[in-house]
Amino acid sequence: MGVTPPRPVFVFGTLRDPQLLETVAGGAVRAEPAQLPGARVARADGQSFPLLADAPDQQAEGILLEVSPHQRDRLDFYEAPYAYTRQEAQVMVGGQMRGADVYKPHQADWTPAEDWSLAQWQIAHGPLAREAAVEIMDGFGQLAPQVIAQRTPVIHARAQQRLNARAATTPVALRSARDRQDATLVERSRAYSHFFALDDVTLRFRTFAGAMSAPVERAVLISADAVTVLPYDPVRDVVLLIEQFRAGPYLRGDPHPWSLEAIAGRHDPGESFEDTARREAMEEAGIAMGALHKVTSYYPSPGIMTEYLISYIGITDLPEDAAGLGGLADEAEDIRSMVVPFDRLMRAVEDGEAENGPLILSALWLAANRDRLRG
Repeated sequence: MGVTPPRPVFVFGTLRDPQLLETVAGGAVRAEPAQLPGARVARADGQSFPLLADAPDQQAEGILLEVSPHQRDRLDFYEAPYAYTRQEAQVMVGGQMRGADVYKPHQADWTPAEDWSLAQWQIAHGPLAREAAVEIMDGFGQLAPQVIAQRTPVIHARAQQRLNARAATTPVALRSARDRQDATLVERSRAYSHFFALDDVTLRFRTFAGAMSAPVERAVLISADAVTVLPYDPVRDVVLLIEQFRAGPYLRGDPHPWSLEAIAGRHDPGESFEDTARREAMEEAGIAMGALHKVTSYYPSPGIMTEYLISYIGITDLPEDAAGLGGLADEAEDIRSMVVPFDRLMRAVEDGEAENGPLILSALWLAANRDRLRG
């Protein structure tokens, strides 16, 4: 006897995006327009995603998917971290009512707002959702939905990093004209994934002699883009430094694993880099930034990690009482901030007490531009 096919699935929200649907389903899905009577598609208040709201005189527009058992399982996996589950419904297809499943959240968790627009969502949030879905679905059959739910913020941050990289317009003048087409990913496996991810990869790349290299194995730490900001008061000619414990120096065996640094933090989706700098300054030191001067943007260690940093000097008012203790307790941050004269900062750079790359780079930029900033 043949296997009874699963009930068709009615989708009304983000899975109406063709590229996202194909990524989640693992391939093409047969779909046709459908409507759910007595409902409208509303934006969840305070969020970007949609839900169904009761509307007796309306009908929610969507599509009906004819899915295989495997595709249905993939859809279930994608929806589960967002607490959406399949529920039975009757939908209208071509003037006929048909039984179907529809994904709904626990309605008490969200309040419906205005009508949700797929077109607006595709512009504002679609690129990030499509990119994040690739990593989410890599976990299908390997990770529990609860694990995906816990990792969603970092998955989105890593997705934003890839979008940032594609949008980059850095010059190619001293570098050769080689691009991504001159490298081939032969094999990739994820050895670890949590706040960071660690990928084992096998690659080939075009050598400067013109031939493709033999396969080479690399391990790459996958992180998010980040921002650093060194607060500077040009009137008092002082900077604000922070100090915190760092596991890297500790595991290296450093006898003093507390690091002098500029303020730093992860670039979150939906933020500009400047927004990140201002948010982190408030979170770590409780200070508001004025003008931000970009130092540069760079890979701190491109041989082993994807992290990309954007560093700023932030103009602000730094009286002596600006120093103190800060950081977010829920991120286990224990941060001491200190206000020091510019000359004292440069002495720490020169004698080696400042060992943090972004801080050193920012200090040298400030030394070169200090007279102009003091005006």
